[in-house]
Amino acid sequence: MPVTAEDLSVPAAELMIVGHYDKAAGYATRRSGGSPSWLLLWTEAGEGLVEQGGAAFRVGAGDLAVLGSGVAQHYRVSPGARRWRFWWVHFQPRAAWTAWLGPHAVGGGCHLVAAVREAVRERIGLAFVRALQDARWTPDMPVPGGPVPGGPGGVRAPAVVSGGAARELVLGAVEEALVLATASARPEGRGEEGDERVRRALAIIAAEPGAPHSVASLARAVALSPSRFAHLFAQVTGRTPMQVVRGARVRHAASLLEVTDLDVGQVAAASGFVSPFHFSRAFRKEYGLPPRDYRARLRGEQVIE
Repeated sequence: MPVTAEDLSVPAAELMIVGHYDKAAGYATRRSGGSPSWLLLWTEAGEGLVEQGGAAFRVGAGDLAVLGSGVAQHYRVSPGARRWRFWWVHFQPRAAWTAWLGPHAVGGGCHLVAAVREAVRERIGLAFVRALQDARWTPDMPVPGGPVPGGPGGVRAPAVVSGGAARELVLGAVEEALVLATASARPEGRGEEGDERVRRALAIIAAEPGAPHSVASLARAVALSPSRFAHLFAQVTGRTPMQVVRGARVRHAASLLEVTDLDVGQVAAASGFVSPFHFSRAFRKEYGLPPRDYRARLRGEQVIE
C-alpha cells in the first residue's frame, strides 16, 4: 500500500509529497518540531491561518505560502471560515528559488506571495495538477494526461514522488508555480531599496553556492556594512546569511549526487564545503541521511543501516 501524507505526521526530509485538500472548519495540522522538508501551500478557495515561528498570517484564494524547514508550525482552517481548499507540496527547494522567495519573507522561515494576479492563477493550478499526475510517473509509463480523478473540489489522494525522473518533473511544476506567483506579485510593507539589496545577495548565493561567500563578501557586493547587511538580511528572510549559504550548498550538493558520478569528496569541494566531514554532517542534518546513502536511495540501491 503506498505511503501518503496522512500516514506521515512529519514527512522525512528526503520525501517529496504532493496533495490537494478541501477541508471544513476544524481541520488543523500542528508540528511542534517543524518539518525537515519545506512546505508549499497554494490556496484555491476559502481561508487558512498559518503560524510558524513568530509569524502568523491568513491565506485566501490566490495566496501562495512557503514554509521553511525546522521551525514549529501550525496551520488550519481560519477561524470563522467554512472551508479551506488548497494544494500542498513537501519538498526540498532548488538553490535558485531563494532569490525569488526572499523578497516575500514574513519571518519565522515563512514566505507569503500574496494576491497573485487572476491572470496566472489558472495556470498555477494546472501546474499542481500536473505535479500530482507526474508524482507516480516512471520511464516505462505513458506520459500522464487528462484530469486527476476526483476533479475540482473532489478527493485527490496525496502522492509520494516515486523516483528521480518523477522528482524532477514535480520540481519543474513547482518551479513553474513559484515563477508565475513571484513574477506577478510584489511584497508589501517593505522598502524597495532593502528588498533589492537582499534580492541581489540571494541571487549571488543561488548563482554560485560553492563560492567562498561570507557575510563580509556579500555585504560588499550590495554596498552595505557587514552589520547592517546581516541585520537587513535576517529581517527580510528570517535566516542569517550563512544559514542561507549553507542551505544552498547542501541543495547544490544533493543535485550533484543525483545527476553526476562525482565522489562525495568532489561533491563537497564543488559545493563549497571545507572538508567531506563537515559536508556529511551538514547534509545529514538537512536530509536525514549521509550523502552516500542519499545517492544509493535515489538509485534504488540497498542502504545498509
